[in-house]
Amino acid sequence: MSEEVFKALVLRHIERKTLANIERLTEDALPEGDVLVAVEYSSLNYKDGLAVTGKGKVALVFPLVPGIDLAGTVLRSESPAFKPGDRIVVTGWGIGERHWGGYAQKARVQSGWILPMPMGLNARRAMAIGTAGFTAMLCVMALEDAGVAPDSGPVLVTGAGGGVGSIAVAVLANLGYHVTALTGRSEIHGSLRELGALEIIDRTSMEAPPHPLESQRWAGAVDTVGGKILARVLAETYYRGAVAACGLAGGHDLPATVMPFILRGVSLLGVESVLCPMPRRKKAWKRLERDLPMAMLDRLTRVISLEDVPAVAEEILAGKVHGRVVVDLNT
Repeated sequence: MSEEVFKALVLRHIERKTLANIERLTEDALPEGDVLVAVEYSSLNYKDGLAVTGKGKVALVFPLVPGIDLAGTVLRSESPAFKPGDRIVVTGWGIGERHWGGYAQKARVQSGWILPMPMGLNARRAMAIGTAGFTAMLCVMALEDAGVAPDSGPVLVTGAGGGVGSIAVAVLANLGYHVTALTGRSEIHGSLRELGALEIIDRTSMEAPPHPLESQRWAGAVDTVGGKILARVLAETYYRGAVAACGLAGGHDLPATVMPFILRGVSLLGVESVLCPMPRRKKAWKRLERDLPMAMLDRLTRVISLEDVPAVAEEILAGKVHGRVVVDLNT
């Protein structure tokens, strides 16, 4: 095995605490997998913030290299599907949770998890999209599949300042939807309008417990928040409208009634990105190439070093991060 040393952020569980430190590793420390990757970029998502800080039960094994996304170049492959020099992306499949992830300069992964780099992207932009952008596109596709079209009426995006929410706003606006953004952060209103939001409403206006049915306001919604805000969104959704739910930043409970479902035929669409089948995964990434304006993505993106990750992880959990955070493994 190679003795070449590379840099990694490693989580260790010591005296009931999760500690994150930069360590120097060799390839023999990496877990099993049939493809070795030189990682160029990763990303920092809300889930990564929970893992790195130890504030959520995301890390399922220790020691662990976190980072639920990675992009880079194949160094060695035991799979006929990939060869050295191939440009690749991996999101989901448990990396950064139960399998070592993207916060290291090298990673060993299973070939079945790998997506060839979409032709219109490089590693940096692929990670600016990452799990957040991929999830946002899955939500848009779910709404489309449910019949929510640009001419159906207003579409709400909750948690619009986060990674999923901001990319959902940009994609939906680019597709011609009338987008309303929900956020509790007045300082990002201008940025959300630049992304294409035509209306912005304050989060507090949606936090009061709803009646079983409220006045109909939304043809569809992308919800990243959950909890009582999702309950209100459902109560306000149009007859035969749909809500794509993918997050729980506001809570994992759902204090709602069945009324929107049985009286208005509202659809609650669960969206998950970790185990998304490869055919739909490829379709979503192709749609992102086409439907997400890359110049807008660049404006949404902040690049940090591996050493910056623990501090920025605290920021993302505190709701202080807008848009996407990319981790450069070579700085």
